[in-house]
Amino acid sequence: MTQPAPPRSHSPLSWVPTAYLAEGIPFALVIWVAGTLLKDLGHGDGEITLATASIGLAWSLKPLWAASLDLWKTKKFFVLSMEYAMALLLLACALSLHLPFYFQALVGLLWLLAFASATQDICVDGIYITSLDARQQAHYIAVQGMCWNLGRIFATALLVGLAGTLKESFGLSAASAWSGALAAGALGMLALALYHGVALPSGARVEAPESLRAAARSFVDAAVDFLRKPQLAGMLVFVFLYRSGEGFLLVEAPLFLQAPVQDGGAGISLIHKSWIDGTIGTTASIVGGMVGGAFVAKRGLVRALFPMALAMNVPHLCFVYLSQHTSVEHPLSFGVIATLVAIEKFGYSFGFVANMLYMMQQIAPGKYPMTHYAFCTALMNLVLVPTQMASGALAERLGYKGFFLFVMFASIPSVIAAWFAPFPRSTQSTDSAQQLTENARAH
Repeated sequence: MTQPAPPRSHSPLSWVPTAYLAEGIPFALVIWVAGTLLKDLGHGDGEITLATASIGLAWSLKPLWAASLDLWKTKKFFVLSMEYAMALLLLACALSLHLPFYFQALVGLLWLLAFASATQDICVDGIYITSLDARQQAHYIAVQGMCWNLGRIFATALLVGLAGTLKESFGLSAASAWSGALAAGALGMLALALYHGVALPSGARVEAPESLRAAARSFVDAAVDFLRKPQLAGMLVFVFLYRSGEGFLLVEAPLFLQAPVQDGGAGISLIHKSWIDGTIGTTASIVGGMVGGAFVAKRGLVRALFPMALAMNVPHLCFVYLSQHTSVEHPLSFGVIATLVAIEKFGYSFGFVANMLYMMQQIAPGKYPMTHYAFCTALMNLVLVPTQMASGALAERLGYKGFFLFVMFASIPSVIAAWFAPFPRSTQSTDSAQQLTENARAH
């Protein structure tokens, strides 16, 4: 009797880098590139932030359907389905720019892209957890985070730079240039999907609920257990307030860099923006996360939390300086802008590590640690939505000079929350510090 052939082994290096590259590309396209595109097409900051900021809800709501994905097919099936879908959606985005109602069409397509990306994230992470043992997971955690950021660079540097080159060197209209860039993004996602059809493991089945009703009961039980945690109100106040100032900057600051100097902006071109937002800013973020992880591992979270809150918020002064010193008569140099943006990105990523570790060590532990950590990250991101949506309208009302001064005042609650943050768990493990860079990558 012929024995069935054993399943082929997939080397982690054959799929971990490309899987997390595929995670980073659509996230960066929705969160950062969409605003750059719409700004280049002549839309105002208030219109852009109101339309695009709420799309980030897709990643916050992942826990609502994550458990149901184990009820059907395999994780690989969903990854491939979502990657093919995202390639088609990006192509549709490229074509939509030539429609008379392109703004509404593009925003709707970005919502679909975000939900497809969030579903892909769930299943890629599931493959990573179920296909690798604990030693391998720790070994490839840095590769995972690095390649996610390469996806961010692909979107914010290469695709934005391509749009700028098509405009400035080939004389294409803004709509045609961006159509070309989005089509290139679609080809990238298609190539990754084709490769993953061969290289990606299926991922082991986990102990999934027997039905959707059972999944709902499990979700409710986890939510009730979450609400019973000691000092939960104080911990959630910290989670909500820690990124209060940064929430106003995340979407609006890149729009300020792109705005014309005569309108109070920094006036950089798309090509220069691709370098600052993409390569320089992302590199500073990576280094800041690594240094922040080392800092909190050495000092412990209790002693590190307040100085890390200062490190995240004080660099907002960089945008105060940029907005106060830009003028038609004396435009700021590329070097000055790039340096100050890099300082702000470094400080944000350095301080953000403390937020992730606080949720890991103080809120998540218990009966449902993974689910409760997902609750925390979802709540943390939810608070960003109203600040991001309001940022464009505030910038238009106050002007860029007044807006960035407002951001400094809006950052004060973050520092206060860090000072008074409760620590119901007296022992802080620093073993998770190495994972923080990866966990912080999408925020």
